[in-house]
Amino acid sequence: MLGLAARLGRFCTLGAIEDLLYQGSSLRMRMWILAIGVAICGSFGLAGLGLLDPSKTIYLAFAFNPLAAVMGGLTFGYGMALAGNCGFGALARLGGGDLRSFVIVLVMGVSAYAALSGPLAGLRVALFPTPLAEGGAPGIAHLIGTELGLSVVAVGLAIGTGAIAAALWSRQLRADRRMLFWGLAVGLAVTSGWAGTHWVAAHGFDPVAIESHTFAAPLGDTVLYLMTASGSSLKFGIGSVAGVLAGAFIGSLIKGHFRWEACEDPRELRRQILGGALMGVGAVVAFGCTIGQGISAFSVLALSAPVTLLSIIAGCAFGLRQLIEGFSPAE
Repeated sequence: MLGLAARLGRFCTLGAIEDLLYQGSSLRMRMWILAIGVAICGSFGLAGLGLLDPSKTIYLAFAFNPLAAVMGGLTFGYGMALAGNCGFGALARLGGGDLRSFVIVLVMGVSAYAALSGPLAGLRVALFPTPLAEGGAPGIAHLIGTELGLSVVAVGLAIGTGAIAAALWSRQLRADRRMLFWGLAVGLAVTSGWAGTHWVAAHGFDPVAIESHTFAAPLGDTVLYLMTASGSSLKFGIGSVAGVLAGAFIGSLIKGHFRWEACEDPRELRRQILGGALMGVGAVVAFGCTIGQGISAFSVLALSAPVTLLSIIAGCAFGLRQLIEGFSPAE
């Protein structure tokens, strides 16, 4: 569904930011907000039914580090502008035959692992310590509910409903059934990730992390699995990567857009490699990418989500201005 949303619904973070900054259109950004609102309502609906414990998700299991969220988000956003796509967008383009995105996916996956458990891990931990939170870190809904004496689930559902209403305030979005459908689909895809991994964790024989979609470390997991399948096991993230590729491939065939593309400009390739490396490191520092923090973390209302997402947008805006305008003085 995520892969199809990218190809058929034009669901793209960088595209939404470019539209907002340079086209004066907030339509795709509102589509993103709609997906966030649906994911929030879905996640807290699961929590209310006892089908999800948000405190056990990675976004609430660790203490919130504002510096890591800001610096990681800025680094990721700037890298996204240089690469011309985030990890999710690169997978979607790769599914349509874009071999330039294959380079971005590989570099991002390797650099994410370098920061997660490789030579950069010690420096990352020293600069941005993020210890486990005893009993789970409080999220936005928990803080508001505690302050006002309200149910955390009720607060979460109210915030999610508010996000949906804010997105649908646009008459243009309400009139575009395609964007409405794919915004809803993305939100439900994230919700289904939480529901599925929670069910497996509760009923499976081996311990399984409760997680939903994100595209940084899972890219590295996929590369490792392809090299060591006989000695490793499948994970949710690997399935997520494969699913986006498959959905994007199917979507490109439906639209008739599948074609092999390669990079002809060495400067462009250099920029994409640097951007992919920055995104991999930035996503690990910030505990997520545009999908991981921008929707999955938002769906459980982690404190890191709005901080990281705004930082990604700021870093991306800075990078786009550098590429498009070159910081030349206005005439």
